[in-house]
Amino acid sequence: MTIKELDYKKYKGQKYQAEILSDRYLSIEPVGQGFSIKWEMSEEPLRMTLNEDLLSDWLEEPVAYGAFEGDKLIGMVEGFLEKWNNRFRIANICVFDQANRRSGIGTKLMETILKTAEKSGARMVVLETQTFNFKAISFYKKHGFEIIGFDRYAYSNRGPEEHNMRVEMGKMM
Repeated sequence: MTIKELDYKKYKGQKYQAEILSDRYLSIEPVGQGFSIKWEMSEEPLRMTLNEDLLSDWLEEPVAYGAFEGDKLIGMVEGFLEKWNNRFRIANICVFDQANRRSGIGTKLMETILKTAEKSGARMVVLETQTFNFKAISFYKKHGFEIIGFDRYAYSNRGPEEHNMRVEMGKMM
């Protein structure tokens, strides 16, 4: 397996699919003047299929790296420097096939994008995930990220009931 920068022209707009499976979710509920944040086990497995495009138009001067086995792209990470606040945003990180997860590919992709973020002079690195994505949140914490914010209604007016709320995570550089 090798990590290399993705050719912008070749990969821009290329579709990829991944599935998120989880047996728990992060419950974020108002309590008094604050919030209670805790892990809850789900009565039924939580599953979401993502259909995304690489190097989407909303990314500002993106950089992307791919994990390859031979010529086959098996994972990727993409990000960019948010110039207005000098934070580097990881827009996506994904190992496409469940069978390849937990094999070190995600860690190599994360290490690569963190080096790029450091070279950019960013003051911190941020990313977004969802409350039902236990494995991603655990992975990000393992790499030094912490929860820096959340939005209970980012994706729908039923975010708390659907266990699908936005979680913002960050890491100081």
